[in-house]
Amino acid sequence: MKLGFIRHGQTNWNAEGRLQGSSDIPLNDVGRQQARDAVAVLGAGTWDAIVSSPLSRARETAEIIAAGLGIELGRSYDELIERDYGQAEGMTDEEWEKLWPEKSGGGIEALDSVVARGKAAIEKIAADFPGRNVAVVCHGTIIRYTLSALAEVQFDSILNGSVSLLDNDEGPWKVRSVNGETVGAPLTR
Repeated sequence: MKLGFIRHGQTNWNAEGRLQGSSDIPLNDVGRQQARDAVAVLGAGTWDAIVSSPLSRARETAEIIAAGLGIELGRSYDELIERDYGQAEGMTDEEWEKLWPEKSGGGIEALDSVVARGKAAIEKIAADFPGRNVAVVCHGTIIRYTLSALAEVQFDSILNGSVSLLDNDEGPWKVRSVNGETVGAPLTR
């Protein structure tokens, strides 16, 4: 089974450098184009279905990709919702890091919780689509920290519209690429 994690396309808050977290901010026109561009990166014929976070920016990205690849648009998974930034949502990095330099407090969801949700989503998707190749549209923080935890390597930010791949061809999940760049680290379940 192969999973392709795609970060949703850009929103106005992305362009302004604002934390979106679990706020439901829609795609902008740049984001819609990034979703169309992801179709070419994913390649036709290799994906059986696409699923997403229920937030509109992820769901619309998934709809655009599903139409472009001619594949099934599967359900959304609550576990794929972006990190809840609590009181920091809508703030720029500079603003929220002044208030919460340790990136905790203010109702900000702990990274351990984000990673646990990401791993749970992978297991649910694998159970729902056994042996199938599934594209998964969600959010930068959950992709970054879930894949970092699985690969035991710290990845940098995840780009809007980028594709990151993992598979379980050899048993345990292995991260094969992040932001389209090859990774060779083994994963643990």
